[in-house]
Amino acid sequence: MHTTEAIPRTRLAGQPGLAPGQAQVEIVIPVRDEERDLGPGIRRLREYLTGHFPFAVLVTIADNGSTDGTWARALNLADEFAAVRAVRIERPGRGGALRSIWSHSEADVCAYMDVDLSTDLNALLPLVAPLLSGHSEVAIGTRLARGARVVRGPRRETISRCYNLLLHASLGTRFSDAQCGFKAIRADAARALLPLTADTGWFFDTELLVLAERAGLRIHEVPVDWIDDADSRVKVIPTAAADLRGIARLGTGLARGTIAVPALRSPQPPPRGGHPRRPGGLAGQLARFLLVGVTSTAAYVLLYLLLRGFLAAQAANAVSLLLTAAANTFVNRRVTFGIRGRRHAARHLARPDRVRRRPRPHLRRARRPVRDGFPARPGGRTDRSRRGQPHGHPGAVRALPELGVPRRPGW
Repeated sequence: MHTTEAIPRTRLAGQPGLAPGQAQVEIVIPVRDEERDLGPGIRRLREYLTGHFPFAVLVTIADNGSTDGTWARALNLADEFAAVRAVRIERPGRGGALRSIWSHSEADVCAYMDVDLSTDLNALLPLVAPLLSGHSEVAIGTRLARGARVVRGPRRETISRCYNLLLHASLGTRFSDAQCGFKAIRADAARALLPLTADTGWFFDTELLVLAERAGLRIHEVPVDWIDDADSRVKVIPTAAADLRGIARLGTGLARGTIAVPALRSPQPPPRGGHPRRPGGLAGQLARFLLVGVTSTAAYVLLYLLLRGFLAAQAANAVSLLLTAAANTFVNRRVTFGIRGRRHAARHLARPDRVRRRPRPHLRRARRPVRDGFPARPGGRTDRSRRGQPHGHPGAVRALPELGVPRRPGW
């Protein structure tokens, strides 16, 4: 079956065994030049779904710009299995493929996973169950949370942790792993957030998660068992550079208000007392300052390694220091000291040691000097001859005979 009506600028094939709107979960497998891994991956996934997954599911193979035999293999798999379809999207890009398919999905929950199935499939049910029950709107697999078991090289581990630390420091994110290729989102939340996304590549995941968090949606995390694919097609340096550009674009848009994120869920109720809790005083500032420092150091190392591939050592060092120093000052202004807006921003960039939070005028408390237990007049000395009498009213205190209470004239 071939059509262009369901998804614009695509070709679709297959004869799903589900009526439209009958699937509770749609799992998208984005592929590009994955002729060798596509067949084994889909067969393994179908075997798991048949024996262990209790919900009605539709599997969509999203071929985005393949130049080998991936599309032909996808057509064969769509004819071989019920509830499997193949979609051809001419423009390369995983983010663009997911946006196109999720925007027109009729399932209750949209999910995706990498074709190499690096994530153990036993995490699929814990991933989608909170979304189907209505507890959460977004769910992600995480390789960096407690309980995850990961097998991969030290280089990828270091880059992944530095990237997520950079997200925490620059965009204030709270989720632990933005890059794991194992995510799900409720279809109604996807339809609200997808028009706000702009990236069509690998940064699409991060962008969608940041927008979901800013919209107040609950993000459920599932620690996964992960075995890295030694034959991964991801190019680390170009992908990392694109991610850094995406962070800068997204952060700038959110700060300037050009990206308007709707409130899709009511904010969490404030704690007892009606006021949100904030990190306490100097101890909280010190903890945030140390976290920002560690994060900026890790970002400097990552930037230097990336730039060293096409710049001289001194140039790479200078650019890395300049960018991370500016980012460090910006994050400390906003996160550590709570300074918002552009006032004195240039001064703080030139003199980071001058960044400090000034007390708000309406919170300042006027204090008068006290001498011998009595307040002194501003600019004068305490008149000890008038102890027990208000300043400026000598002999102005008389006792009420019926009560014995001092009272000023005119009361």
